[in-house]
Amino acid sequence: MYMWFRRSSLVAAFLGLFVAGCASVDDDPTKNWSPQRFYAEAKSEMSQGDYEAAIKHFEALEARYPYGRYAQQAQLEVAYAYYKDKQPELAIAAAERFIRLHPTHPHVDYAYYLKGLINFKEHSNWVARLLGQESGPADHDPRAARQAYRDFKELVERFPRSRYARDAAQRMRFLFDTMARYEVNVARFYYERKAYVAAVNRSKYVLENFQRAPAVEHALGIQALAYGKMGMERLMVDSYRVLKKNFPESPYLKQIPVPENAPEKIEDPVFEE
Repeated sequence: MYMWFRRSSLVAAFLGLFVAGCASVDDDPTKNWSPQRFYAEAKSEMSQGDYEAAIKHFEALEARYPYGRYAQQAQLEVAYAYYKDKQPELAIAAAERFIRLHPTHPHVDYAYYLKGLINFKEHSNWVARLLGQESGPADHDPRAARQAYRDFKELVERFPRSRYARDAAQRMRFLFDTMARYEVNVARFYYERKAYVAAVNRSKYVLENFQRAPAVEHALGIQALAYGKMGMERLMVDSYRVLKKNFPESPYLKQIPVPENAPEKIEDPVFEE
């Protein structure tokens, strides 16, 4: 009797779960939606700032209707929705997936631009943290800035006529100068802590990779001062002469202890402005 009752209870429980499952499917308000309806609802939610709901509808659209222009557009729109929903990793993943699946899509340039924009925003957050903390710049990581620069560069090179190319180029210039300033700040950080070899190496990195950045003046000045502290007079004088030729009004010139009988150096490099 007990075994019969137990089996009956299990059957009843299973039937209850089955019926509940069927009811949940029947109660799904989107079960008869067309791809156009999914897309319109998701766009409406986006305009209202409900990005979480928009993401669900974009993903449901692609799951139910994986082919066609609405599915393709949903794959691109969901990347932007993730970006606005403050989920940068998922946004980048969605943009990269769209690029991989649709490399010749007429709007694929936007996917490249969005990747750069997301990393640019992460870079802006990094700058804010850097300026708001007392720790040295060497403790921070500018990877987002470097990646944003690469993303925008790829967009400009692949799609020079894109509507986003001009903005991307402007952001590249800003990132270029910012990364140069960061490297100079690291060089100064090392110099102030008497790590002169590290200061020279960081300054050299700026001179080799950011020749058109305003930070070049500071890199030359710090390099010359560091050579002076290490007693490397000839290298100090060389750096001084390059600095004087390219930045004759630089305040660093008065700080560098160049002897009066310093040897002349020929063919000092000139840095482009």
